[in-house]
Amino acid sequence: MRITADREVCCSAGQCALIAPDLFDQSDEDGSVVLLDAQPDTGRLDVLREVVSRCPSGAIRLEEDPGA
Repeated sequence: MRITADREVCCSAGQCALIAPDLFDQSDEDGSVVLLDAQPDTGRLDVLREVVSRCPSGAIRLEEDPGA
């Protein structure tokens, strides 16, 4: 699985960093998303799905491996 975060789309709500602070942070400059781990362990799938669903701007995307 792979996560992408589009800083241009991000509205700096910070939901990603609140839900998964080990995977996401916010820029000190403008508050936009900072992706800390683009390929986390598959055991984090439920948390990542929650992050994607709670991102108000749709800046966070999750690509799941169909064979997993």
